Amino acid sequence: MQLRTNNLKSIINLKQALIFSFILCANGMFAQEIIPDDAPEPKAEEPKMVKDSLVSAGAMKVDGVAAVVGDYILLDSDVNRTKLQLEAQGVNTTDFSNCELFGKLLEDKLYAHQAIQDSIIVSDIEIQSYVDQQVQGFLQQTNGSMDALLKLYNKEDEKSLREEIFEINKSQKLAQLMQQKIVEEVEVTPEEVRQFFNEIPKDQRPTFGTELRVAQIVVEPEVTQEEKDKVIERLKEMKADVLENGASFRSKVVLYTDDGASRSNGGLYTLNRKRPKMVKEFRQVAFSLNEGEISEPFATEYGYHIIYLEKIRGQEYDVRHILLMPKVSDEEIAKAKEKIEKAREEIVNGELTFAEAASKYSDERETKFDGGQLINPTTQDYNFELTNMDTELYGQIQNLKDDEVSYVLKDQDRTGKVKFKILKVSDRVDEHVANYAQDYLKIKELALSEKRLKTIEKWQEDTISETFIKVNGEYRECEFASNWLKK
Repeated sequence: MQLRTNNLKSIINLKQALIFSFILCANGMFAQEIIPDDAPEPKAEEPKMVKDSLVSAGAMKVDGVAAVVGDYILLDSDVNRTKLQLEAQGVNTTDFSNCELFGKLLEDKLYAHQAIQDSIIVSDIEIQSYVDQQVQGFLQQTNGSMDALLKLYNKEDEKSLREEIFEINKSQKLAQLMQQKIVEEVEVTPEEVRQFFNEIPKDQRPTFGTELRVAQIVVEPEVTQEEKDKVIERLKEMKADVLENGASFRSKVVLYTDDGASRSNGGLYTLNRKRPKMVKEFRQVAFSLNEGEISEPFATEYGYHIIYLEKIRGQEYDVRHILLMPKVSDEEIAKAKEKIEKAREEIVNGELTFAEAASKYSDERETKFDGGQLINPTTQDYNFELTNMDTELYGQIQNLKDDEVSYVLKDQDRTGKVKFKILKVSDRVDEHVANYAQDYLKIKELALSEKRLKTIEKWQEDTISETFIKVNGEYRECEFASNWLKK
């Protein structure tokens, strides 16, 4: 992992910046203190008063404050604590200096501070669910001993540990949302893409790895109406128990849901009307509810759900859900396997093309009428670069020749739902230097990343100049890429 003084240089891919922020918030136990709102009003060109809870009432905290960024402070110990946590993850911290890491921490504080100024809201419920998961993860380091965990992180009790982790998560989440807001409306025109490509010297143009297209036919075992009715009735009983008897919806999630990914946080998801998440049917039901309301059972491709709408915060909805999957009989599983084996036989024998067989046999709605062609979720086209392909998919197609049909594969999703599939690869393109016509979408993404980078650089330059920032001690000797010292 490479840390740079200016985080903007690592935002060529915005996701990479967010991943780094998550690493710091999930594992770095450095201080994330916010200057209290009730502190004395600042004088001109001065920050608010920063109180230290460890000193006598009314005393000012001076020693140990490495920097102030708006309403946030950085302590001298933050850099060392962060380095220790990165080293614990196997990161070689000799790749970057203390000044570079300190610059990254300053940026995080700047984003978080401005997020608050822009009234960006973070769900405390969502943050608390992260805290619960992280504490459980930390406990694995100490074989389940809370006392050992508190000693490791120098905390007096579990409450203070959780409070600090909460503030760490909230600050980092604010920073992430601020980064997203800065670039969310940035776009590039075809002319900008052309200019971007032409400005790259020919001997410096990127090389793209081997690419190919992947098509699949998926057959799922059928579920009897009797099994569907059983699941619907169970969900209705759960809803009635919550509404009529005051039972805990969250407890029922933990006990009964088939959505293993959300069980640990009580089935919680935060949906945003402007940023689609979850399948369409799920969103439609969630957005139709009022706070405190529980939906009737409804179906998605994953099974049957009920949703409890916990909180509405503008465009964001905090919901909990219970997923139940109807059981599939061994007989239906056998029928599904027989069906896809027949599809493969007809393709191999030349009776049907792969596309025709997909239309006739496939149960996957997204690809059924598109020749079974998979869409690359990163590029939104049909091409997959081998070196960046999902590891599971790569394992299934790595030995296939062009237009060869795979043997029948048995697959299971995260809920345990069984399905069978066959795959085919085609249109293989060997590793090559970027070509404008052939690689337009990739070049467009690079041009967009460059424009986002410049947008954030400009935002950071302007925001630093408008925000109270004070760097103390040895860090004033650092050569930052950004003007943190306001020279």
